[in-house]
Amino acid sequence: MKIKELREMSVEELGARRRELLQESMHLRVQQMSGQIENPARIRVIRREVARIATILTERASKAASAA
Repeated sequence: MKIKELREMSVEELGARRRELLQESMHLRVQQMSGQIENPARIRVIRREVARIATILTERASKAASAA
């Protein structure tokens, strides 16, 4: 997903998306260890998207803290 699409999502949606990505990442790592992974670059894409989501959540938390 693009960063613009992620910024339009709610906090709950971002949390759900993050959980999905972490679960997919775990499955891909298991496949990688057993030598059955078809697209090893997908691990990198997932890791970056999780980092983007974490960044957005941190930004929103700091914005809420400064507003309060």
